[in-house]
Amino acid sequence: MGKEYNYAFIDGQNLYLGVTSLNWHFDYKRFRVYLKEKYGASKAFLFIGYLSKEEKLYAYLRSCGFELVFKEVAKGIDGSPKGNVDVDLTLRAILQIEEYEQAILVTSDGDFAPLVEHLLSVGKLRAVLSPEHKLCSWLLRKYAKSKVDYLDKARDKLKKHP
Repeated sequence: MGKEYNYAFIDGQNLYLGVTSLNWHFDYKRFRVYLKEKYGASKAFLFIGYLSKEEKLYAYLRSCGFELVFKEVAKGIDGSPKGNVDVDLTLRAILQIEEYEQAILVTSDGDFAPLVEHLLSVGKLRAVLSPEHKLCSWLLRKYAKSKVDYLDKARDKLKKHP
């Protein structure tokens, strides 16, 4: 079999909050290698809210091999920054569907269930990766079926080592 040509679509905030809640330091460089080696991800799109004060972080993520897709950040009801990427990620996955063999979706958010259902129906879903089973929406698990996997199972490969 030839080299896989899959795309990873990553809900950046969901990934960050998920691994942070598990109390381990996530290594994005290792994660990019993991996506490539285990899932054949030739491209990894990281959808993230844009804050000018985070330029250093963005440069680091690019150096790890992620293609950053920014969402303008608005103020939430409580005044905190909010950059919801769900629609942007879904639209990109659909518009580029002819460019990749299969998609890897990284999130725990049940709002992506319709995207998962569609990708499965057209044979384009490689995997849904959630930080941890308890954090993963039941709706996402329902639609992803056997395609869902959990990053905490690969903790030793994905955590930062001192």
